[in-house]
Amino acid sequence: MSSTRRIALAQVNSTADPDENLGIIENHTAAAVADGASIVVFPEAMMRRFGEPLAEVAQPVTGPWANAVRRIAERHGVTLVAGMFTPTDSGRVRNTVIVVGPGVDAHYDKIHLYDAFGFAESDTVAPGTEPLVVDIGGLMLGVATCYDIRFPALFQTLADRGAQLISVSASWGAGPGKVDQWQLLARARALDSTTFVAACGQADPAADGGPASGSAPTGVGHSLVVGPNGVVHGALGAASELLIVDIDLDELGAVRASLPVLANRRSFPSDAEVLTSERA
Repeated sequence: MSSTRRIALAQVNSTADPDENLGIIENHTAAAVADGASIVVFPEAMMRRFGEPLAEVAQPVTGPWANAVRRIAERHGVTLVAGMFTPTDSGRVRNTVIVVGPGVDAHYDKIHLYDAFGFAESDTVAPGTEPLVVDIGGLMLGVATCYDIRFPALFQTLADRGAQLISVSASWGAGPGKVDQWQLLARARALDSTTFVAACGQADPAADGGPASGSAPTGVGHSLVVGPNGVVHGALGAASELLIVDIDLDELGAVRASLPVLANRRSFPSDAEVLTSERA
């Protein structure tokens, strides 16, 4: 089997209408497959953009919206990664990414919630607890969502569990320096974990001729694919666009041999462990 995989990042603007967003997924999946992609990564909040009520559209991962995404993946013979919202008993939703396609059907609930820069995701979203790595025809894919990208330990945990490529579906909040931070963090997480990172964000609504939704994180674009040595393999601007990139999984072994940061890591005791030791 070839070590090279062609992946696509569909940098789009989702709308308030879940059915309309299924059409966006269908159209961009068809375009990506026509260009030879076997994995298509969509942003966070593909079911409904941020800035709109979420609980009223939330569905289980076995519900109609996710099943429609499954049918799109099946029709095109491709793996799709896309953000949706699932219900909880508490009235909040979970910020969920589904990974569906030939031989794979999994989901990840966002662990790190975006309670930063004046936005409180935890007001309406409940956190997940479990990292996810799935096997896509011999490619081990780890999954992360937006604010997760600020937490190196998650990416190193995904690498420890076998991830070769980590997708980051995002709807990045705008603001001074935020695009620079997004690009820097994607490159840093690739270096921290010595994996490929495919960071796919919602496009900047203004770049597509539309308004932003107040303080909600509606996207800045600038999706990118980074290699395990921090080199950018492909990147977009602010507007909606499809990014197609070939990644060579053999690159991982060479990089990890010369830059063994995972093997060289050292752990440190927690504050609680230190206090317990001192009292003993």
